[in-house]
Amino acid sequence: MLKFISTFYLIEKHYLSLSTTNTMKNHKSRRDFIKKSIAAGIAIPILGSSLLACESKETKKLKILILGGTSFLGPHQIKYALDRGHSVSIFTRGKTKSTVHSEVFEKVEHLIGDRNDNLKALETGEWDVVIDNSGRNVKWTTDTAELLKDRVKYYVYTSSTGVYYPYLGDNITEETVTLTKEPETLDHPDEKLEYWYGVMKTNSENAVVKAFGADRTIISRPTYMFGPGDKTNRFIHWPIRLAKGGEVMVPGKKEDLVQYADVRDVAEFMIRLAENKTTGKFNIAGPTNQQTMQEFVNEAKSAFDVDSKTVLIDDYDFLEKNGVYYLVPWIPPIGKNYGSSKTANSKAIAAGLTFRDLKTSVKEMHDWWYSDAMTQELRDKFEKDPKGILPREQEIIKSWKA
Repeated sequence: MLKFISTFYLIEKHYLSLSTTNTMKNHKSRRDFIKKSIAAGIAIPILGSSLLACESKETKKLKILILGGTSFLGPHQIKYALDRGHSVSIFTRGKTKSTVHSEVFEKVEHLIGDRNDNLKALETGEWDVVIDNSGRNVKWTTDTAELLKDRVKYYVYTSSTGVYYPYLGDNITEETVTLTKEPETLDHPDEKLEYWYGVMKTNSENAVVKAFGADRTIISRPTYMFGPGDKTNRFIHWPIRLAKGGEVMVPGKKEDLVQYADVRDVAEFMIRLAENKTTGKFNIAGPTNQQTMQEFVNEAKSAFDVDSKTVLIDDYDFLEKNGVYYLVPWIPPIGKNYGSSKTANSKAIAAGLTFRDLKTSVKEMHDWWYSDAMTQELRDKFEKDPKGILPREQEIIKSWKA
């Protein structure tokens, strides 16, 4: 059986019940991916109190506080909010430099502190909404929610579809039961990290609701996000590879589904939810309709004017033997990952979630990767990694044909 990762945020956003022997060997890659996603701040599916999903021509200008703001999701939220006339404050440690929209940080208020032990900068001030992108610890979320509940009107928490792990259903909705505690027994000790993430996100959501009340809480649950500024490198394989043309490996069976979301679609939807006071919980997963992995690649490759041909490798065991355990947005849909790409998105779409054209998203991510925002050292580290799929793809295809 194949080795898997979770679909939370990476991870998400980002599980599988294997035999004891195979499970022992099949967790390292998944665990590494989760750690990278958490380190990058990802981060891999109830109608709200308002159904005003359309954009108002006279949107009230908001005072927005973002906890985080310099990593992947935050810069896109800031850019969109400023473009719509809102004012933005960000609370960070003052260390991370964004690789996108660097110009916007001259236009925001910088509050410096640390969610672990220094919230002094948040002890005064009032805002219309707080967006919590860095709530990767239940205590952090609890502390900020309690501290701000009398001085902020709405709390927007960036959660993950990881709260639904293990993904065992065919239609994971916002009503699906989420993780609140880790199981007493695990298939493998490494799985503890996967359960921990889902439990942490669920309990952080609950901490916000307890402090602010459901009528003042907005919960965002994205699946795998991709786009300019992504530090996890979990998706960049596709823009790089498809731009080169030739024979392109497509992992998985022809019916394997995928889900994903452009980070900018997530960012903009969250800002509009705050503008419209649309409270509740929302799964953020695209595309609009179900899409197979093969359909994803065929659509994405149209971003580039090169000749290419897809080679479908539909043997999970063969893929595992060749070190292809996942290739986001493809996650093998078996075991505890069975329903990881079956998250219902109808509620979010009804509330105003829209999706960019995949072709455009892939091309713009490609352009960001090869821009001055990224160093050649970082590009080489990924593209020339001997353990990565890019350098090994043609040999894998050759072996498959043989």
